[in-house]
Amino acid sequence: MKELYRFLAFDLGAESGRAVCGVLAKDHIELEVLHRFRTEGLTMLGTRQWDLPRIYEEICTGLTCYARKYGPQLDGIGVDTWGVDFGLLTKDGELLANPVHYRDKRTDGMMDHAFSILPKDDIYRATGIQFLPFNTLYQLLSMRQAQSPILEVADGLLMMGDLLSYLLCGNQACEYTAASTSQLVEPHTRTWNKELLDTFDLPKNLLRDIVPPGTIIGKLLPDIAERTGLSPDTPIIAPCIHDTGSAVAATPVSTDSGPWAYLSSGTWSLLGAELPEPMVNEESLKEDFTNEGGAENTIRFLKNIFGLWLVQECRRVWERETGESLDYSTLTAEAEAAPAFTALIDLDDPRLLAPDNMPELIQTLCRESGQPVPETRGEIIRCALESLAMKYRQTLHTLDRLLGRKTERLYIIGGGTQNKLLCQMTADACGIPVTAGPVEATALGNIGLQAIGVGALDSVQALRTLIAHSSPLEQYQPKNTTDWDQHSAK
Repeated sequence: MKELYRFLAFDLGAESGRAVCGVLAKDHIELEVLHRFRTEGLTMLGTRQWDLPRIYEEICTGLTCYARKYGPQLDGIGVDTWGVDFGLLTKDGELLANPVHYRDKRTDGMMDHAFSILPKDDIYRATGIQFLPFNTLYQLLSMRQAQSPILEVADGLLMMGDLLSYLLCGNQACEYTAASTSQLVEPHTRTWNKELLDTFDLPKNLLRDIVPPGTIIGKLLPDIAERTGLSPDTPIIAPCIHDTGSAVAATPVSTDSGPWAYLSSGTWSLLGAELPEPMVNEESLKEDFTNEGGAENTIRFLKNIFGLWLVQECRRVWERETGESLDYSTLTAEAEAAPAFTALIDLDDPRLLAPDNMPELIQTLCRESGQPVPETRGEIIRCALESLAMKYRQTLHTLDRLLGRKTERLYIIGGGTQNKLLCQMTADACGIPVTAGPVEATALGNIGLQAIGVGALDSVQALRTLIAHSSPLEQYQPKNTTDWDQHSAK
């Protein structure tokens, strides 16, 4: 083994992306952000979609930034992104269209249409995946119902992160954690559920073999190497391509830890446990828990929850209305100064997925439920944060009931750990200690899975131990559980 490895992680979220250089040594791992860029989608001819050419250009810029600073040698490149979205390719590998954004309205009504073909219970037993209106299954079904000519001529489907890896190396593969978000994978065999595809009259020729995280997909294409200054021998490695999979792999938990749960906190909140096998039964269906793939063939048994998307959208609306630049620390400070428990909103309301005006919707939800209506920015953000913490409490209690255990510690990972107010609210609401960090969990998991792929690390647990020694972590003890108990009972 070498003394020092360098990997480049491209961590793409719904708002932004980063090129992060990870330096891996024997006893520590360090990160350096080399390039930041926006990833927000655009609406064109009425369809909300991702601007793939621009994202590709930004990735190439990130590669160039690395080469200019460190030279041509790099031990690996890995891309992680959100789940469910995909690109369709022709037989000769050409992209047919920009990938459509999961918040596009083409899937409206598609779940009910799917249930008319195959009952909901049967779909869940076949996939173990939570029912969300934008899952890949419903996106494809909407194309089938619309008799899309693109679907008719397509000969390959790559999930968003797989698609970007393909553009870097020219080889097509579907990484397990990303594929599992599609609601097209059989949970026990971890393979495509071809019977399900037949039931919905969806083409099986689109699907590529599923590969595990840590797989070397290929080498950097020569033209990209020449353009960016990197070696053409640089391997393109699939980390956990679904960003939450990479984040969970970076949870700094020790081997002797008691029952623990994770909360990946960002645009979405994903709260769950790591299991060796899927849990697919009537109770998990009733509670709408999902069984997504994880590193080392584990299952991420979790619930998807609207996360800091609520705050992000409020900020976007206020900046648009006022022309004022707002940072999240300002909004959090205003929320901390606002009165506690003015109102709580139902985070299962589907209107929260893509509202035109998030602050107005939060006020509407409070008004409809007969609660005081928050008026100021601080009151609206506090309502959003307290609603999130209460949802975490409820979800954690449900998780423990399903697993027949009591969680002893919650690990909050990802960008949401920077919101200290929400972290403390979560400890108070859940009534257990919270460990927050690392902030860059997804990038660390991405880099760690690359390291496992080339033999620089031997296991996910080795990665977790390294992260625990290398990353600043904050501890939150529950201080005020009584108010949360009272409001939960209402």
